[in-house]
Amino acid sequence: MNGEGSPAVRFRLLGAVEATVGGRAVPLGHARQRCVLAVLLIRIGRPCTAADLVDRVWGEAPPQRARDTLYGYLSRLRRVLARSGRQQIITRGAEGYTLQGEESDVDLYVFRQLVERARHTDDPDRATVLFDEAFRLWRGEPFGAFETPWLDGLRVTLRQERFAAELDHYDVGLRLGRHRELLSPLRTQARHHPLDERLAGQLMLALHRCGRSSEALDHYQAVRVRLAEELGLDPGAQLRTLHERVLAADPALEATPPRLSLSSSPAPPQVPCQLPAPVGAVIGRATEFATLDQLLDTATAVPSAATVVSITGSAGIGKTTLALSWSHRVREHFPDGQLYADLRGFDPGGVPMPQHQLVHSLLEGLGVASTALPVTADARLGLYRTLIAGRRLLIVFDNARDADQVRPLLPATPGCFAIVTSRRQLPGLLTTGHVRHLTLGLLPDREAHALLAGTVGSRRLAAEPEAAAALVRLCARLPLALSIAAARAATAEHLPLAALADELRDEEHRLAALSTGDSHLTDLASVFHWSYRALSPSAARMFRLLGLHPGPHTDADAASASSRLSPSRTRAALAELTHANLLHQHAPTRYAFHDLLRVYAAERALAEEPREQRDAAVHHLLDHYLHTAYEADRLLDPHRDPIDQGDRRHAPGQLVDHDGALAWFASHRLVLLNAVRDAAARGYHGYAWKLAWTLTTYLQRTGHRDDWMDIARLAVEAAHHDDTPAGRAHSHHGLALALAWAGRSGEARTHLDLALDAYAALEDHTGLAHTHRTIAFVLQREGHHEQALHHAERTLAHYRTAGHTAGEASACNAIGWYRAQLGDLTAALGDCERALELFEQVGNRTGIAYTWDSLGFIQQGLGRSDEAVRCYERALSHFRDLGDVSSEAETLTGLARAQHTLGHSNAAVLACREALALTRRHGLPRPALLGELLHAASRAART
Repeated sequence: MNGEGSPAVRFRLLGAVEATVGGRAVPLGHARQRCVLAVLLIRIGRPCTAADLVDRVWGEAPPQRARDTLYGYLSRLRRVLARSGRQQIITRGAEGYTLQGEESDVDLYVFRQLVERARHTDDPDRATVLFDEAFRLWRGEPFGAFETPWLDGLRVTLRQERFAAELDHYDVGLRLGRHRELLSPLRTQARHHPLDERLAGQLMLALHRCGRSSEALDHYQAVRVRLAEELGLDPGAQLRTLHERVLAADPALEATPPRLSLSSSPAPPQVPCQLPAPVGAVIGRATEFATLDQLLDTATAVPSAATVVSITGSAGIGKTTLALSWSHRVREHFPDGQLYADLRGFDPGGVPMPQHQLVHSLLEGLGVASTALPVTADARLGLYRTLIAGRRLLIVFDNARDADQVRPLLPATPGCFAIVTSRRQLPGLLTTGHVRHLTLGLLPDREAHALLAGTVGSRRLAAEPEAAAALVRLCARLPLALSIAAARAATAEHLPLAALADELRDEEHRLAALSTGDSHLTDLASVFHWSYRALSPSAARMFRLLGLHPGPHTDADAASASSRLSPSRTRAALAELTHANLLHQHAPTRYAFHDLLRVYAAERALAEEPREQRDAAVHHLLDHYLHTAYEADRLLDPHRDPIDQGDRRHAPGQLVDHDGALAWFASHRLVLLNAVRDAAARGYHGYAWKLAWTLTTYLQRTGHRDDWMDIARLAVEAAHHDDTPAGRAHSHHGLALALAWAGRSGEARTHLDLALDAYAALEDHTGLAHTHRTIAFVLQREGHHEQALHHAERTLAHYRTAGHTAGEASACNAIGWYRAQLGDLTAALGDCERALELFEQVGNRTGIAYTWDSLGFIQQGLGRSDEAVRCYERALSHFRDLGDVSSEAETLTGLARAQHTLGHSNAAVLACREALALTRRHGLPRPALLGELLHAASRAART
C-alpha cells in the first residue's frame, strides 16, 4: 500500500487496535476512533458506507450527531496515518470510505494466510513453523477491550477460527509423534470445549500413545454421556471408530515418522470460470437478490464458515436463472474461481449424475489432471475438500435430486459460497450448518406482466389488457411458461394476444404424465404444446427427433445426422427452436433442452413419428457418433487394429489431427457414454459394443477409469446379445484390460480366458496376440517375470503368424524387457534392437520410445552407463513429444541411475527431482528406488 520510498504501514487487530509507520507506533486516539479504524481494516481495500460505519461503531444507539462525529474521527485518522507519506490513505468515493492498502498489511489477514499455507503444505515440520508464526500474532483479545455488538460477533468468529487452527496444529503435532508434549494443552482445551468430538479424538489418541489407554476410553465415555445429556446425540462415526480401535489396541494408531516430501512445489491451483450464461433476465426477484447480497456481505465481513444457500421451487420457476444471474454479478468477489455442476437430479432418464462422475468433473475444474486422480472414491472426495479449503470460491450445484446428493460436496471452510438449486425442498440440509434456504414462488401479477412486456412490448399489452391478463393467468405466472408465451407473441406480431390466450385455454393436449397436481405445471405443458404447434414443419420435426437424443447436449452435426437435413437447414431449425425458447444454446456449438422439454419432445416423437422413422433417426444418430468416434480414435492411435464398423451412413467428419480428436472426445464424452447406454437399452447391441470400443483409448489415456469400466461391462453384455463372435472377443479383452489397469487381476484373468477362447474360435492370431500381451502385462505387475516372458513369446508367435509387423516389434521389446529383468542381458539387447528396427520401419513413435527406455536399462546392466544415458535421453525426447508423463518419470529415474553411476551427481539429482515433480503433479506412482537414488546422488553431490 506504500508508495516508493514511503515507510511501511502495518496494522494490528489481534489484540488492542494498533498501527505502526516505519516500525514506530502511532497514536490512534480513543477507543471509539480505534473502532472506526478496525471497521475499515476488516474491509481494507474495499468501500464501507457511512451508514455501515455508524452501525458497526455505535450499534443500535448512535448519538444524535453520529455522522458528524464519524467524520471527525476519519479526519484525525487521516492525519495520523499521513506520516506514512500517503495523503490519500483513507479515501471517499461513491460507495463509501476505503482504507487503501493490502490484506498483508493487517495481522488478522496475515494470520489467515499463514494458517492456510500451513494447512496446504505436505511437510509437517514446515506446517508447525507456519502455525507457530500465526499464533504469535495474537497479543490478546481481538480489538482490545472495546465492545460493540458488531465487534463482539466478529470477536467470537475469530476465536472460532483460532480454535480450528489449533486443532489443525494438534493434528500436525500428532503426525510428528509429539503426543507427550501435546497432552497438557489438549486436556486444557477439552475442559473448555467438552463437546467437540474432533478434540476428544485428539486427546484420546495422545493418551493412548502415552500408554494411558484406559484414560482414553474413560474420556470417550465421558464425552458420550455429555453428548447424550446435553444434545441428545451419540458420538459421530469417526469418534466411535477411534474408540473401537483403542479397545482393540490397533497397532496402526501408534505414531509413525512422517514421510518427507522431496518433490518440487506444486503448481498454483487453476482458477476455474465455469458459470454458464443465464437463460433470460430475472424479473421480480428483488427480495432474493437482496438476501443473497446480504449473505455475501456477511460472509465477507465476518468469515466464520462457508456460506451455503439452497434455492428451491417448482420446475420452470427460475431457480437456475436466479442463481446464475446473481453469480455473474458477484463473480469478482471470488478471485479463486467459480465452479458449476449440473447434478441432473431430474434428468428425463431418471438417473442423476453419478457421484464419481460429479467429483471427477469438479476436480478437473480445479485443475487436477485425470491421471492424477486418486484411485478410491473416498480419496477423490477428500482431495476435492482439500483443494477448496481456504479458497474464495463460488460453487453452483444446479438441479440437485435431494440433500444426500449434494451434502458431501458442500464446502466447510471460510471463503467458499455455495448455491444449491433443486425442485424439491431440501430438509436434509437443515442439519448442515450455515445453510440459508430460499424458496421461489410464482411471480406477482405486476412482475409477470413486466416479464411479458420485456419481450412483447408495453404498448401491445396496453392495447389488449384483458388478453394480457389472461396470458398471465393461463401461464400461471410461471417464468418459463411466460417466457415461451412471450417469445411466441413476439414472433407472431400479426396474431392478436386474445387469439394466443384462446389457444392456451385448450386443455386437450396437456401432458398428463407431467401433471403433479400443481396447476402451473399443467399450464406449462399446454404452453409447450402451443409453442410447438407454432413451429415450422422442419423445426417441429427437429424438436421431436431431439427428444430421441441420449443427451445431455447435442450439436448441429448430430442433429443433421438424425434428421437427414442439410447443414444449413439444420442450423435454421435449431435457430428457430432456440428463439422459441424450446432449446437452449449453452455454447457456440452445443444445444440442450430444459429437462421437462426433453420429456415433452420424446412424447411428441412417440405420438407423431412412425416407428420406422424413429428407428431410422436413432440409427442415423448412432452412425454419426460411431463413425466420428472411430475417426477420432484412429487419430489418437493410428496403429490400433481396426474393427468392422458396419455400413457407413455417415459423412466424413472434420477431425484432422491428434489435438482435434482429443478435444472432440473431451467435449462429447458424456454424450458418447450416454449413447452407449441408450443403444444397449434400445436393443441396438452392435452399436453399444462398437461405441464402447472407440472410447477405450481416450478413456484409458485421460484417466476416466470409472467410465471405462462401466462401458466395458456394458460392451460385454451387448456383444453377447449381438451374438457377434468378434464383438464378444473384443469386448472381453477390453474389459480385461480395464480391470488390469484397475489392479483387479482376478477378474481380468477370467475375461482374458474368455477372450482367448473367442479369438481361438475365430482363428484370429492378432486378437490372440493382443490377449497374451495383456496377460503378460498382468503377470509383470504381479512380479512374475518368467511367466510374463512365456506369454510374450506366445505373443510374438501369433503376431508373426498374422504378419503384424508393429505387433512383432512390441512383442520383441516385451521379450527383451522380461529377459533383462531375469538377468539375460545379452539376449535382451538383441531382442530390443530388433524391436527398434521394426518400430522405425512402421513409424510407431510410442513403440520407439518404449524400446529406447528398455535399451537404456539393458546398457546400464551391461555396465555401459554412457550408452545408457544416450538411450534414456532418446526415450525422454519421444515421451515428451507424446505427452506420456508416466513413462517420462520412469525414464528419468533410469537416467538418474546411469548419471549417478558415471559420477555425474548433479545431473542425477536434477533427473530425480524432475521425476519426483512429475509424479507429484500428475498423481503417478513413484518409481522404485527413486527416493533412495536421490538421497545417494545428493550426498555425492555435496562431497
